[in-house]
Amino acid sequence: MKTFTSSLVLILSFIVGNAQDLESILDKENEQTSVVVSETFKGTRIANGQSVETRKEGILDFLITHRFGTLNSGAYEFWGLDEANIRLALEYALTDDLTLALGRSSYEKTYDGYIKYRLFYQKTGEKSFPFSITLFGSAAEETLKDYVPEDKPSFSDRLTYTSQILIARRISQGFSFQITPTYIHFNQVPTSEDPNDMFALGFGARIKVSKRMAINGEYYHNFNEFKSFETFNSLSVGVEFETGGHIFQLVFTNSRPMIEKGFIAETTDDFFDGDIRFGFNISRSFQVKKSKREKKY
Repeated sequence: MKTFTSSLVLILSFIVGNAQDLESILDKENEQTSVVVSETFKGTRIANGQSVETRKEGILDFLITHRFGTLNSGAYEFWGLDEANIRLALEYALTDDLTLALGRSSYEKTYDGYIKYRLFYQKTGEKSFPFSITLFGSAAEETLKDYVPEDKPSFSDRLTYTSQILIARRISQGFSFQITPTYIHFNQVPTSEDPNDMFALGFGARIKVSKRMAINGEYYHNFNEFKSFETFNSLSVGVEFETGGHIFQLVFTNSRPMIEKGFIAETTDDFFDGDIRFGFNISRSFQVKKSKREKKY
C-alpha cells in the first residue's frame, strides 16, 4: 500500500510538473505572437476620404456615394434634395493588401481609378507595431465639356493625380484615429496664378457607439489652395451602420465632389456658414473568388 501511494504521488507530481512546464511554454509563445489589430475603421471610407482598410482577397465592392445640395438652399430647392451628385464605383481586392478600383462621378463627369496597398498592420504582442499604414494613388479625368470647341484641352490636360499615405491607429475598442498626408497634381489649372501642386493634411476619427453603429468625423486642411476662386477646407461628420454585407453611412459635409482632388482642392461651400450637404455612402460586398487562405481548409 505504501509502495502504491508513493508511486501515485510520484506520478501526480510528474503530471503537475509537466503541466506547469507546458503552461509556461504556451505563455511564452503567446507573448511572442504578434496579433493584428483589425477593423480600425469598418469601411474603406471614413466619410469622403479613404480609410486604411482594404478588403479581403477576392471581394468585389460596389460603392454608391451620393451628395445632395446645401441644406440652407431653402424650401424651393427642398433643402438641397432637388440637387443630386452621384458616384458609382467598383473596388476589387486582388489580395488582402492590394485593391484596384474604377469610378465615375456626375460632378464634372469625372472618371477615376486608383490603387490602394496595405503596407503595415497595427500589431500587439512581442513584435508590435503602433500603426496601420496604407498607400493610395489615383488618377482622375474630367470630361465635362466646359470649353469652347476651338480650345479643346487634350486628354493629358484634364488629368489630375493624387497620392496619400494613410496612417491610422485603433486606440481602443471604441476609438480610432487617422492622419493623411496628401499630394495632388493638376496637369492644367484654371489660371496661371493657381498652383499645379497642392499639399494637404487630413484627419479622421471613428467613435464606436454600439456593435453595428459608429460616428465618423473627417477634416482636410489644404495648405496652398487655388487663387482664382474661393475654396474652403473639407469638413464632414456622419453616422455609420453595418447591416450584414452592407456598410451604410449618412454624411453631412460641405463638399460636393466625392473624389480626393475634388473635395480636398475644389470645395467651394463653407460648412460654418450653413453650406452643409446631406449625403450617403452605400457599400455592398460580393465574394467573387475564394482567398488562398480559405482554400487551404
